Amino acid sequence: MRLKFLYVIFCFAGQFLIAQQAFHVFPKTDSMTPGSELGNGSLTNPWDLQTALNQKPDTVNSGDIIWIHSGVYNGRFISNLQSLEPNAFITVSAFKNDTVVLNGNVESDRNTVLEVKGQGVIFKNFEITWLGDFSRDENDEDFQVCSGIRHLTGANCRFYNLKIYNNPGLGIGSWKHGAGTIIENCMIYNNGFMSKNGKGRGEGIYVQNKSDQERIIRNNIIFNNFYKGIEVWSAGKRADFQYVKNITLEHNIIFNSGSPSGKFRDNVIVASDDRNGINLAKNISVLNNVLYHNTSQANGNLIGDAPSLTLGFNPKAPIENVIVDGNVITGGYNGLRILQAKSLQFTNNKVYTGIVQVSPSISNYFEDWNFNSNTIYSKRKKPYRITRIKDHSLGTWYSAFQLDKDTKLIHISSFNLDNILHVSKHSQYENRFNLALFNAEGHDVTVDFSEYNIKANTTFNIYDAENPKVVLKSGLFSEDSKITFPMQLTEIEQPLHNTKASKTLTDFGVFILEFESDTIKDAVEKKRDNALKRFFKWLGF
Repeated sequence: MRLKFLYVIFCFAGQFLIAQQAFHVFPKTDSMTPGSELGNGSLTNPWDLQTALNQKPDTVNSGDIIWIHSGVYNGRFISNLQSLEPNAFITVSAFKNDTVVLNGNVESDRNTVLEVKGQGVIFKNFEITWLGDFSRDENDEDFQVCSGIRHLTGANCRFYNLKIYNNPGLGIGSWKHGAGTIIENCMIYNNGFMSKNGKGRGEGIYVQNKSDQERIIRNNIIFNNFYKGIEVWSAGKRADFQYVKNITLEHNIIFNSGSPSGKFRDNVIVASDDRNGINLAKNISVLNNVLYHNTSQANGNLIGDAPSLTLGFNPKAPIENVIVDGNVITGGYNGLRILQAKSLQFTNNKVYTGIVQVSPSISNYFEDWNFNSNTIYSKRKKPYRITRIKDHSLGTWYSAFQLDKDTKLIHISSFNLDNILHVSKHSQYENRFNLALFNAEGHDVTVDFSEYNIKANTTFNIYDAENPKVVLKSGLFSEDSKITFPMQLTEIEQPLHNTKASKTLTDFGVFILEFESDTIKDAVEKKRDNALKRFFKWLGF
């Protein structure tokens, strides 16, 4: 019986290995093997990038991988790749540790660096940006608006470990017809422009969803975009179907949205502007994120208009079945705004704000609200403001609406957070971590990594997310499994085309930690080898 089972396993594995193909892409300007539309995708006769992205399923299909080799790829590209097998993907990735940059700063009628129309494709490990000089002002004659990624159609696409930055438009548009999307472990920053009316435009992520499939935005670092961090939103005013639903935001670090335009904007907004009352923002989860604005001015006063989270917008389209749990939400005077909410769970959050701004419509809906176990930092004794109606203390808020029974209200003079706000390991890369750290005095923060089984004396590098191409600190992993992160950062070079954005204050820092990959890889492969040995032992070998 076991021999028959083994035969079936080997036959299946053999068919899979034969079916899987690898193709290669080089820049058209490569001196040795230039990519060409006349190539066949081999290492010696590679495709150019657009030719690779045009391939039909009879050439590139499920399980295949397109390797993009090191270089700058000038252009604006459209992916028409299609995987025809469910739960099996085509992968488009930088080759091994190569640096691959898609540069959209070219003459083109297209307004996106990478437009995705296909289905079942994974895009990972490359950069999407504009290089060189270009205008960020819509009033300039030579200005071009151009987003980083526009995912228009096609189910089950994945965007992993991409750097999307310095585009004069939004970072990623994940639109209503792209069901089952996952955006994970990406860095999205410094995207956007100044509009003709002098306001910043260009979100980090703009997301919609008409599908019943969940759309997941997870473990990303998003900061210093000209407009909002993540918009779960539709500006359409006359909808006849629902397409802002079934979306989860979890374990993201989003900070200082709007900073380059000179005005802080929402790090996250969940809402719709539909006047028909059909396209409600519904079934949205905001879980364990860090949503942060610089918490104070140099003189110690609370910053002014700086919303960090807004829930609801139009009274005809109140949000429904929205869960906000386990988040750190720090903003200015109006850091938290609950404008229109039909049913809402708001629990286990830490909020730094002047007021919690609440719409007068609360009287219509509060029975479907669940508020509890939050911590509110404010200098006001009555921080709950029902706009144009009444300010409430924690006690009268509970008496009137039975909300926030176990919530704490703490004066901002005692504001403090855990030093370690967020640590997450990349799901695609065992050796890489995202961290958000806090220390009210700006002292260094030590993090214990003992739970991750990393070998002592493994080399590591620390990068400041706001200057991600420069190693901030390197060293050898110590026997006690602890690493100290420097919060008092020296002044860094301003990011390209973002002279208005200021470095985050030293009480808050976002870092990328990378361990030497071979050591982590050896440990993972050893575990896999042991599993294979147990399997063959079970078979009687």
